[in-house]
Amino acid sequence: MSEWVKRLVMPSRYSVLTEQEEKKGTAWIRRHGEGVAAVVSGVLTLVAWWMTEWMPMSALTLYLAAYVIGGFAKAKEGLTALVVERKLDVNLLMLVAAIGAAFIGYWMEGALLIFIFALSGALERYSEQRSQRDLSSLLSLQPQSALLLRGSEETEVSIDDLRPGDRVLVKPGAQLPVDGEVIEGASEVDQSTITGESVPVGKRPGDGVFAGTINGTGSLVVKVSRPAEESTFSKILRLVEEAKSQQPPSQRKIERFEGMYVKAVLLVTGLLLIAPPLLWGWNWSNTVYRAMVFLVVASPCAVVAAIMPAVLSAMSNGARQGLLFKGGAYVESLSEVQVVALDKTGTLTKGELAVTDVVPLAGEQESDILLAAASLETLSEHPIARAVVAEAKKRNLSPVRPHSFQSVTGHGVKGEWRQKRWRLGKPAWIMSVDHPALARLEAEGKTVVALAQEETPIGLIALRDQIRPEAKEAIQVLQKRGLEVVMLTGDRRRTAEAIAQEVGIQHVEAELLPEEKVAAIQRWAQKRGPVAMVGDGVNDAPALATAHVGIAMGAAGSDVALDTARVVLMNDDLGKVSEAIALGQRTWRIVKQNLVFALAVIGGLILVNFTNGIALPLGVVGHEGSTLLVILNGLRLLR
Repeated sequence: MSEWVKRLVMPSRYSVLTEQEEKKGTAWIRRHGEGVAAVVSGVLTLVAWWMTEWMPMSALTLYLAAYVIGGFAKAKEGLTALVVERKLDVNLLMLVAAIGAAFIGYWMEGALLIFIFALSGALERYSEQRSQRDLSSLLSLQPQSALLLRGSEETEVSIDDLRPGDRVLVKPGAQLPVDGEVIEGASEVDQSTITGESVPVGKRPGDGVFAGTINGTGSLVVKVSRPAEESTFSKILRLVEEAKSQQPPSQRKIERFEGMYVKAVLLVTGLLLIAPPLLWGWNWSNTVYRAMVFLVVASPCAVVAAIMPAVLSAMSNGARQGLLFKGGAYVESLSEVQVVALDKTGTLTKGELAVTDVVPLAGEQESDILLAAASLETLSEHPIARAVVAEAKKRNLSPVRPHSFQSVTGHGVKGEWRQKRWRLGKPAWIMSVDHPALARLEAEGKTVVALAQEETPIGLIALRDQIRPEAKEAIQVLQKRGLEVVMLTGDRRRTAEAIAQEVGIQHVEAELLPEEKVAAIQRWAQKRGPVAMVGDGVNDAPALATAHVGIAMGAAGSDVALDTARVVLMNDDLGKVSEAIALGQRTWRIVKQNLVFALAVIGGLILVNFTNGIALPLGVVGHEGSTLLVILNGLRLLR
């Protein structure tokens, strides 16, 4: 089958727009064509109904146009499923029911059936399109080339040409192209894209590094440990792709129900057309009438409307609260959640270091220690430096640039300020012995730097990622709902446990790589049930995609996390996680109410039609009335 034929008959399988389609303008039609056709069909049906009494032939023409315009897309999908996939679906049943209504003279009822079905299909297609973003943001972060060292010569090569044992040079500020081991040089590497750590990590010979992370101020020579396609970053890409391709269980259930429903209705209709004249002597006119009544009342409009209006109303409600659902299926997914897994950096915390303690060691004032440290750090762009300078300004101190300044890779900074020599950096570089205050601060999960004047340590400055002010209350609300709350983070265990204790989380898994977060999600799913993962970084993307439903921080989140997640917290308010789950649960209660009601009405109408008989207009009123009621019930979620 040629490509253009595939795109014509199977649009759902070939939904990605090509560059040529964009240029030709067909992209707009692909995105909005079904919605426009549904609206036009509804308008034509209304005008035709108004003209029926005094211009019957014109009205008939308009009805026919409404049939063709509104039913074309669904008829094409139904015929495609039948011819290409050898499968019966609800689209085909809608087509047969509408034609059957027209066949016995009830054009308006058939056109209305087509309009409602086409409109629901257009809304569903729109919600699906919003949930299908490509991975261009993630792919743009993937390293493409590396500086290969052969002796003393540097050669730029593709990362695909690198082999284990090769040596690559990573210059200051450059992206590391491979997973490997540092064999020369020293630097600090920002590996938040992989581990989520908020502070750059010092790297020396013997330390491992990851592809996709960012080198700091030093140069590194790295020995390649694995091919590019096996790097941790490449695993992230594959995990996201694999998880996105997995079909949710609810979708499979709907498809199974759809196939059985359509087969049953068509089978019964066939029996109604054959059995009564042969067994009970009915005339053919009465037989065809009863069969067409059955087709109309058994039409699944109310069943379809039982779900989408409620789900779309919930999505609209969520949008007003700062909750973006990227598809209707994820409203249902939230209703099933039993475990909420939270990343630490950027999720429970703001992802920004802040000074928490200034501890004098030799009788100095806190303000003097902070002023000296901030003055040294004015020439540094390190996250710790920015936090120290910000705290000094917050306390109305005025840092003054040092007379000389030098960054000592892996240790800290040193310089001359106010005619004295100063050093600020890791306590092991500054202090020869441990101090009780240092042990206490590190036990609290804080990052500590020490300040020395000449060679005398005079103070400690502790920093920690700022916990979101709403985090503790948000955790409590989730736990009160009976949900298990766990922390999954790539950060150090001591830091993670300190944050968890402060916000009230009992279960902590720390120092996790992205694939380990995926494994943790799977373990919790087996232990307790469906898991919602809340995260913000590239390193969270595989876990977000693997979880029953992924929730991303919208303002602070990376593009990759936003693309991968199914729900986005647009204002980064953790309290909205509980509200999202509650909205999902309420929505699915209404959906179940609607389904029970719709199926009961359809079953009742079918029963009456089989026993006493029912006039087609009454059947249509009952059927469309139930459709209207389930829609109104779903619209309650707009409040």
